[in-house]
Amino acid sequence: MSYRRLIVAVFSVLALTSAAQAEVVLRIGGQKGDAPRAVLETAGELKDLPYRIEWREFPAAAPLLEALNAGAIDAGGVGDGPFTFAAAAGAPVRAIAAVRTKPEGLAILVPKDSPMNSFHDLIGKTIGTGRGSIGHLLILAHLRKAGLKQDAVTIRFMQPAEANSALFTGAIDGWSTWEPYTSQLELLNGARRVATGVGLTSGITYFVARPDAIESKREALQDFVGRLSRARAWSNEHYEAYAEVWSKLVGLPKEVALQYFKRQDVRPVPLDDSVVADEQNTISLYESAGLIPPGLDAGKIIDRSFNDAAFPKRAQR
Repeated sequence: MSYRRLIVAVFSVLALTSAAQAEVVLRIGGQKGDAPRAVLETAGELKDLPYRIEWREFPAAAPLLEALNAGAIDAGGVGDGPFTFAAAAGAPVRAIAAVRTKPEGLAILVPKDSPMNSFHDLIGKTIGTGRGSIGHLLILAHLRKAGLKQDAVTIRFMQPAEANSALFTGAIDGWSTWEPYTSQLELLNGARRVATGVGLTSGITYFVARPDAIESKREALQDFVGRLSRARAWSNEHYEAYAEVWSKLVGLPKEVALQYFKRQDVRPVPLDDSVVADEQNTISLYESAGLIPPGLDAGKIIDRSFNDAAFPKRAQR
């Protein structure tokens, strides 16, 4: 090879290496039925991305957070219960954005022919849910409201697919779960809600990220958070269009999507003092149940530095 060709080859390799190093890849996790991809795609917020996204879907928050803890993903959406549980266990996770929903779809379900009609009817019975999930949080909240100890009910920890089967075979008496499982079981299987999170839980869902991703991919995450906030707001005005895309991606009927969306009424909110206070209350509930060690500070696991990216108009005031 001539000297001139060698120089050209070297510069070509350097250029390719530089381009590869410049490409930012966000590895985003979502839960079945609440993956951010559907709402972003429908709202047109995935156009002209200055980075690449690798999507990962999980059946529930626990496996998503396990993947985040292992470094397999950079960020994803989870409820306040599993977020608290993971943070208390020392997982590298910070909340960088949030939405509030109406917790009507966070519910304890029973089969349509069950004699159970209230949470009180489930005392002494078996309820299935995910350990540390928002379903687990719901059970604890109802026990606290009733002034009962944890052993007033038997809690069986299981993933959604297992719980779904167990509910209709009689292996459990109720399933404490969340959307879209709630609407799916109501509309397709005739299941009934006998208790919900209304008045008991905050209805907060966080978008969380690893601290190292926040540091190394901040600009990309800021852009993503802004797009997701706009898409969530857009979805509340376009249920029909969103439901069309969602049902195809998830594989559930459009009627399930419409009930789910209208019931939850998702609203992006800034990570302000009220969110921190609600998170501290969730921490307190888990601490009092002996599920996490004392001392977790909500203010230290919530990163408010992304508020301006999610709410640029608010930042301009």
